Formats: sequence, C-alpha cells, structure tokens
Amino acid sequence: MSSENEPPRGGGEGGAEGAPPEQLALIRESVRKAKTPRAKPRTWRGASLAKELPVARVLVDKGVLHLDRYFDYAVPEELDAQAQPGVRVRVRFGAGRHRVREGRREGGGLIDGFLIERRAESDYSGPLAALAQVVSPEPVLSEELLGFTRAVADRYAGSLADVLQLAVPPRSAAAEKRPSPAPLPPPGAPDTGSWARYEHGGAFLDALAAGGAPRAVWNALPGPLWSEELARAVAATLASGRGALVVVPDGRAAARVDAALTALLGPGRHALLTADAGPEKRYAQWLAVRRGSVRAVVGTRAAMFAPVRDLGLVAVWDDGDDSLGEQHAPQPHARDVLLLRAALDKCAFLLGGFSCTVEAAQLVESGWARPLVAGREQVRRAAPLVRTVGDDDLARDEAARAARLPTLAWQAAREGLRHGPVLVQVPRRGYVPRMACDRCRAPARCRRCSGPLQGQDAEVLRCGWCGREESAWHCPECGGFRLRAQVVGARRTAEELGRAFPAVPVRTSGREQVLDTVPGTPALVVSTPGAEPVAEGGYAAALLLDGWAMLVRPDLRAGEDALRRWIAAAALVRPQSEGGTVVVVAEPTLRPVQALVRWDPVGHAVRELAERAELGFPPVSRMAAVTGPPAAVAEFLASVELPPDAEVLGPVPVPPTPPGRPRRPGAPPPGEHWERALVRVPPGSGAALASALKAAQAARTARGSGSGESVRVRIDPPDIG
Repeated sequence: MSSENEPPRGGGEGGAEGAPPEQLALIRESVRKAKTPRAKPRTWRGASLAKELPVARVLVDKGVLHLDRYFDYAVPEELDAQAQPGVRVRVRFGAGRHRVREGRREGGGLIDGFLIERRAESDYSGPLAALAQVVSPEPVLSEELLGFTRAVADRYAGSLADVLQLAVPPRSAAAEKRPSPAPLPPPGAPDTGSWARYEHGGAFLDALAAGGAPRAVWNALPGPLWSEELARAVAATLASGRGALVVVPDGRAAARVDAALTALLGPGRHALLTADAGPEKRYAQWLAVRRGSVRAVVGTRAAMFAPVRDLGLVAVWDDGDDSLGEQHAPQPHARDVLLLRAALDKCAFLLGGFSCTVEAAQLVESGWARPLVAGREQVRRAAPLVRTVGDDDLARDEAARAARLPTLAWQAAREGLRHGPVLVQVPRRGYVPRMACDRCRAPARCRRCSGPLQGQDAEVLRCGWCGREESAWHCPECGGFRLRAQVVGARRTAEELGRAFPAVPVRTSGREQVLDTVPGTPALVVSTPGAEPVAEGGYAAALLLDGWAMLVRPDLRAGEDALRRWIAAAALVRPQSEGGTVVVVAEPTLRPVQALVRWDPVGHAVRELAERAELGFPPVSRMAAVTGPPAAVAEFLASVELPPDAEVLGPVPVPPTPPGRPRRPGAPPPGEHWERALVRVPPGSGAALASALKAAQAARTARGSGSGESVRVRIDPPDIG
C-alpha cells in the first residue's frame, strides 16, 4: 500500500480518530443542507392517531382466497393527509395477537396494499397495527374500479388482489411526478364512412353520437377498413362527451387502430396501452386515463381494466383469439370482462371480427345484442374467390405427392405472383415435419415411448421425445408402410417454395420474427396462423396449406378456430373482382370449409351453437375445470358444496408434459400425472358455482392445502377437449 492510501494517524478537533477536522466539518455541513431522509416504514409506536376517521380499511396484496377480505389498520396522525381511499400503502401483515406494545400490534412482514376506505371505528375489537407507509398519494383505485374488479373476481372464483394486479400497473415514481395534459374538448361526430356498407351501420354510429348504449355483434367485411371503422365508433362516442375503450388481441392490431384514430381525430385524444411501450410510458398513459386527461383507450388484453371515465363504449376485436385470455389467476377473458363492464356501466358494447365465435352468436340469439352485418351482395363484392383441394383431388394429383403444393395451389401462386405478393399459411413454425400414415393419416409414433416420429424426409425417422431412430415403421391402425408429412413447418415450406419459384423472394413471418407489413411487389410470404403481415394493396392470392391439421385437433373449438384463422388470412386478399384467390387444402365437405367458401362465419357459429345447446356444452351452460393430482382432485370434489343442478364430468387424465418441452399453462409439471374434472351447471347457476368453488378453495388453502398438493380451478376454460 502506498503512503497516500495509508490512514492518517491521530485525531482532530472534535472528530473521531483518523478523521481530519476539515473533512468532518464538511460532512456535518452536508448533512445539515441535505433533505430530510425518507424514513423507513415504522410501527408508529406511541404515535398519536388521526383525529378524524382513525381507521383505514386495507386490501393486502395476498392472492390467497382465505385472505380475500379487508383488514383494519390505525392511521397515524402524520399520515392523515396522505392516507386517502385508493392510494397504495404498506402495512405489516402477520403480527401475532399477543405482540402488542403501547396499544399497537407489532411484528409481521411488510406487504403492499390498497387503502379502501377510512372509518371512524373498527369492527375488530382488539388493538390494531398502524399503517407503515403511504407509498404514493396518487389515488389509483377508484370506487368504480374497485367494484368492477370485485365483480370480476367473484365471476372467476378468484381473489380481488389477483385481479388488481392485472388491473393496476406497477408504479413509476417518475411518471407520477409528471402532470398529465389538459383534456381536449369533445370532437364533432364523424360521418358514416365505410360503415355505410353495413345494414344499420349508420344508425349504430348515430346512436353512439347521441349518447345511446347500443349493443352489437359486428361481422366485419374483409379488407383493411376494419380499423378505420373501429376508430369512427370511438369518435362517435367521444362526440357525445363520453369515453371509449377498445381491446384487441396483439400489438400489431393495436397499432392499426392507433394509426386510424390519429388520422381521424389527431393526436392527444386517445391512449395506447400495450406492453411494448415499457413500464414507465405505459403507467404515464394509464395515469392520463385515470386523471381524465384522455377519454379513449386502445390496447391489448390488460387494457380491459383501463379506468376510463364516463365510459360510453367498450369494444373487443377478434374475441376468438387466444391472446385475449389472461394466463394469470384468475384467468379472465377480455370478452367476458367487457360484457360484465358493459352491464355494470350501462354503456354500449361492440364485438367485432372477420369471423364469428359461438359466444358472439349466443349474444345475438339471446337478444342481448343485435347483428351488425352486410348484405350478401356486399359480401360477394368484398370477398376473394375461395377454391378447395380435398383428399380426392390430392389422390388424383401425382404432383401433390412429390411436391409441397397441389397443382391447383401451384397454379394460383404462379398467377398471383404476376400481380403481387402471395400469402402461404402453414399451421406450424419450424423445419422438421412430423409424420403420419399416408393411407389413414394416423400419427406415426415411436414404438418405445409413443413419442411423435419426425424427420427431414420419410427415409430417416427419429422420435421427437427420446431421439431414437425408427427404421421399420408400419401403421398399427391400417398396416400401411408409406408415410407423409403430417405438418411441415414454415421454414421447410419456405425452402421448398424457394426452389419451386427461384426468381421470387420468399419472406417468413412467425414466432421468431413477425412482420407487420410487406410491400405490394411479387413475393411469397410464408406465415404461421396469426402472424400474417398486411400487404400493401392486399395479397393477390393466399394458399392455406394442411388445413386438415387444424381440424383434427382434439378440441371442441377446433372447427371454429380453424375457420377463424382461415378467414383472417383470406381477409387480407384482394376481392374477387380484382383477381383475389384463396386455395384451402382441406376436405370441401367439412362444415368449416363450406363456411369459408360461402364466406358465412355467422351461419357456422349459429349451427355450432345449436349443437352445443343439444349437448349442454358452453356457452349454453357454465362450466368449471378442476385440475390437479388425482387424490387432491377427489378430495376437493368431496369437500365442495356444489349447486343442486351441478353435474360432474370425469375426472379424466390430463395429457402429460413431454420431457424437455415447455410447460403449457394449466399443464402438469414434467413427470407428474394429473386429472381434470369438469363441473357443469345450466344458465343462471354460474354465480352459485363460482361461489361454491371459491369457498372450497379458500377453506382448502386456509388449512394448508389439504394433502399438500395444489388444485387449480378455472371458470369457463377455453379448451375442454
């Protein structure tokens, strides 16, 4: 150590040993000039309480059902001004009954919470712990938002704390310090625009502008005008002096509506709430909405809880998209949350999309909403020509057995490339195809572990689970020996198309890289469902490959979901009058394929609804899924007091999570075997079912989860097999 780093010897005047007096003087002076340091949360032992309303009722941030209630705390006089209803607070939770000093309960860990209300007296007769800290004086939880989130928690048998984690974004101190802009005056009512293409479209806008609350299920025409039409509905609502909320599945759709609103109304009249904005910017936008500076919101799933003032319209686009279902407890769906919000706020409701879900058809069938559709002649003018390639066509097409494209699809692609880009939709991403029997299409599986067989070609097969090679496969169903690619990935398809059309650029859009737009010049665009980019001027043609792979999924919604994905891709194609053509490789006699050819998603949804009504399946009935280890599921079902009209289906085994594969939401951990039981009740008993399941789950968690194994409860699961 050098001498300049050695500590000085001896002490100075009034200082500690080793510290020069001039340094100590500087330290004392800087301490005197510094701001008062922020005190750490305290127990406020012996502190005087607020003179008025000295009790704070607090919701603690504990997402366990047996703690889904309010707790009372004493309000120190020093926190009286800041401790207002709706603010974030910190409290000590878990203090023992006997840990009382100077009239205050002490101990426990610090935990976040929301101050719900101030009271003059507490219902609890013993001593109260004191509020430890008011995190921020910004009231983020209004009375309206509290009531709404409580209703969502009750509907989904969840805790209020879990719902508030979804509804109120994390705090950003920098965003809270910045003032929100002054609100702009209401705009003028927009003209009808492209809403004139729909029967009663103009009347719907007029009702919004006049302050009415119409409820409609909107089957949008194909093409790029849907975002502009949503923007006009928002503008009409703003013209009446009320607020509007639009929820879309992803950031790309939100960006389109955002651009349409900006073009129609100019900047500053709406907020964009998406995860892409980042925590601070998103919280600043959310604060602007809560403070009333902005009256319109466009956003993804989490925006369904946006605190829009004087709400006049809630709208959801493409409600069949999986992205609108929240994966965090209690797993609410944006469509159902907005339906609940429309009922509570008595505001207008608009459910739109190119396709139509069974839930949307039920809203119309029950009379709760009115259809907002275009006439058949208008549909024919806007839709492309749809052609099919079925099994009989493939059997007669020798080229289809050796190449990726059937002859009809190859011809449509070649003709379309003369006039613009061609979209190719492939049901899965990646490269390695999974194989199936060429005769009966039964999936090819490993003889050792029953895993799926896959390979670069049909000559070298490997198991996707254990990695073993399979050299002598034969089909156990029909005895066949020939294989075909069950589903070829997007990257493999792009390579094969690149060889078939060597002079044409090939672009891919999927999970690794999702394209927003592509130029209107000739190109092949290979995309997985939901990742299709928008082409400038529309696609000249679209090829929907391996359609049967989406139809054979073991799920009640397989046909509805396949049709929705096909129509979403076909809606990006130019109208038939401009040469737009769609080729779908699927059996033409199947109901979803027929609905695509006729461009009749509403008729398909109505027929699906009638079949579900006969079978007692959702949405005609209300259903809950109880999932977990077999013993835990049996114990839970034995303890719950179900409504008299409830029916328990199962339990049945849940498909295991393959080793090395990511765990899907709700799936068992790798190596564990779970079971699932479905509990079904008729309409009108859904609230009783949710209440019973919530009470049983709360009792289970209060006593330590029974046998120690968890049970998951989900109301209205989207996939029931």
